[in-house]
Amino acid sequence: MRTETQSPALNAADSHDLIRVLGARVNNLKDVSIELPKRRLTVFTGISGSGKSSLVFGTIAAESQRLINETYSAFVQGFMPALARPDVDVLDGLTTAIIVDQQRMGADPRSTVGTATDANAMLRILFSRLGQPYIGSAKAFSFNVASISGAGAVTLERGGQTVKERRSFSVTGGMCPRCEGRGTVSDIDLTELYDDSKSLNGGALTIPGYTPGGWGYRLYSESGFYDPDKPIRKFTKKELHDFLHHEPVRMKIGGINQTYEGLILRLQRSILSKDKEGMQPHIRAFVDRAVTFTTCPECGGTRLSAGARSSKIKGVSIADACAMQISDLAEWVAGLDEPSVAPLLGSLRATLDSFTEIGLGYLSLERPAGTLSGGEAQRVKMIRQLGSSLTDVTYVFDEPTVGLHPHDIQRMNDLLLRLRDKGNTVLVVEHKPEMIAIGDHVVDLGPGAGTAGGTVCFEGTVEGLQASGTVTGRHLDDRACLKQEVRKPKGALEIRHATTHNLQDVSVDVPLGVLCVVTGVAGSGKSSLIHGSVPKGAGVVSVDQGAIRGSRRSNPATYTGLLDPVRSAFAKANGVKPALFSANSEGACPNCNGAGVIYTDLAMMAGVATTCEECEGKRYQAAVLDYKLGGRDISEVLAMPVEEAREFFGTGAAKLPAARAILDRLADVGLGYVSLGQPLTTLSGGEQQRLKLATHMADKGGIYVLDEPTAGLHLADVEQLLGLLDRLVDSGKSVIVIEHHQAVMAHADWIIDLGPGAGHDGGRIVFEGTPADLVAARSTLTGEHLAAYVRT
Repeated sequence: MRTETQSPALNAADSHDLIRVLGARVNNLKDVSIELPKRRLTVFTGISGSGKSSLVFGTIAAESQRLINETYSAFVQGFMPALARPDVDVLDGLTTAIIVDQQRMGADPRSTVGTATDANAMLRILFSRLGQPYIGSAKAFSFNVASISGAGAVTLERGGQTVKERRSFSVTGGMCPRCEGRGTVSDIDLTELYDDSKSLNGGALTIPGYTPGGWGYRLYSESGFYDPDKPIRKFTKKELHDFLHHEPVRMKIGGINQTYEGLILRLQRSILSKDKEGMQPHIRAFVDRAVTFTTCPECGGTRLSAGARSSKIKGVSIADACAMQISDLAEWVAGLDEPSVAPLLGSLRATLDSFTEIGLGYLSLERPAGTLSGGEAQRVKMIRQLGSSLTDVTYVFDEPTVGLHPHDIQRMNDLLLRLRDKGNTVLVVEHKPEMIAIGDHVVDLGPGAGTAGGTVCFEGTVEGLQASGTVTGRHLDDRACLKQEVRKPKGALEIRHATTHNLQDVSVDVPLGVLCVVTGVAGSGKSSLIHGSVPKGAGVVSVDQGAIRGSRRSNPATYTGLLDPVRSAFAKANGVKPALFSANSEGACPNCNGAGVIYTDLAMMAGVATTCEECEGKRYQAAVLDYKLGGRDISEVLAMPVEEAREFFGTGAAKLPAARAILDRLADVGLGYVSLGQPLTTLSGGEQQRLKLATHMADKGGIYVLDEPTAGLHLADVEQLLGLLDRLVDSGKSVIVIEHHQAVMAHADWIIDLGPGAGHDGGRIVFEGTPADLVAARSTLTGEHLAAYVRT
């Protein structure tokens, strides 16, 4: 029995209270060494491109995940993504990392908020136990399971004899048979495929690529199933079926064996099955014209079969439950008192309450996951962590305040502090001062972006950061001033009786020729009002938060179209073909095929990427690098940052106005430090959105619609963005910005505020007028937060 009263010596296990990083060199990090306290909330700050994500995600989180993967058997590792070890000398004190990033959820139409959070799985079990009439197991309520049945003979070996037995099986699923669980059906407009007043020989087909005399056209005009000189409208029922829906069949056309199939079958296979984003512009325009998606008439968009919809609990079917706003569904579940399924009800209630707690109570479980914004997707991923019993875990968040109104940020702060107080290490990459303020420890990277960043400028407390004199420290207390004078509108965009999603018969005039900011709490209906009501097409340039699609071969030069005039200039100066100056075409290094590196796949171990010895990572053949423009070869041009390239193409022998115009736009959006040949996959979220904005600035349009352009922007960069918005308006454009940032609101000429709440508590205009009027009235949540923010 112990009798001593003094505390025992510190246990060796308690001494590991730091995460130590020594010599990190991932991307632009310059031998960064740092010690982070465990079981504390550490905020990483710094301008966009300074190396925050490289340190937090690319180094600490990546190594933690790699080490965890190595604990599995080689067989299991073969099915997991192989992660390379980050370029760092020492990483000590790591704990299991759970990454909650802003990667969009899969855009698969079968993925919904309910399926992504397991709420649907629990609801299906609930209805299979309590639903009346009883229709089957949980599968009978799943829109991803089809009903199938079959019967036949099976052969068995029994007692040394071969025996045949008849067996039958059936699976009752909840999938709507008409739309196959998608909720929408596609309909092809035949008038966009052909002119039925003409014959095939008379040029009836109007599909891109189907020109008279071409193979695609001859397949139909020479098939022999119908008279090619007869107008299509005079085809018999059988001829029209053979023309549009005939099953594939081999035949000779023009002496060559070919497969003939109905026109609609052929289009579905060759065009409509492909990703629309990857299509050429004229093909995409044809698909937009020819194919319409309508709500499935059989299931009403619920995705569920009639049987699944017929089974109810207290008059509510599973389709009704999934269509409810989650905050309402939580109330309905709380009202169910069934001891037989008490544990299930408890788990379901906790999950639904987490939605409300995290500020997503306005969603419904049937909402397609692909339609969530980056901030919403990140908060949906957080739901799994809120009720977790795990402790001593490292949670890594990427700007969790994206898409949040200032009113909602306090709630997010409380959630992060709760995770920390359970004994976890919380690492947050963030720009918003409201979230930086709650950090126990702050790490500021910089001083600049790209090659000018990658070093630790400050680490310590928030108070220390404010007094440090770093870029972040200087801007931390920035407060905007209200405009003394606002611009006068030059007309208005009239929106009448808008009812998209949660909008409640909204009519509003959006002023043109000014900077108009649309604001309101998350889920109040901002995007529904603007994206759902502002007509797309001529004159409207829309820049949303969708991720840029690109491989490691894509870079700012290829994405913006800059490389085309540059290749032509090189070709003209040297009297050779432009294709030589493409690393994806004739000029590619034959050893690495223009990739610059050689990838070696090592099965379940991390693949190895080594710089190509032949081209030394320059991606081009040696002969191509002999051709110069203004004294530089093509690889040297691609290695230039935007600012240097602006000077290079602005004067002298390499003067190229077309290239200079694109580079000016990149500099305008604050990307002057990015190299022209930097792979798109290495750009941060904020950099990718500004790259999109720069490319769209060249579009011919009078109205610009920007969706949260401050996402991923440092406080210092917001000022530059406001200058860009001013220049757009002063050049005669109308700019409509959906935004939560108070500095952008204060800078607006006109504000439209939606609310007062989210979901069915929102969808109404609660204020329209100047920022000064909004601050003076303080009649809305936005007004209160803006009044507290601005300098008086």
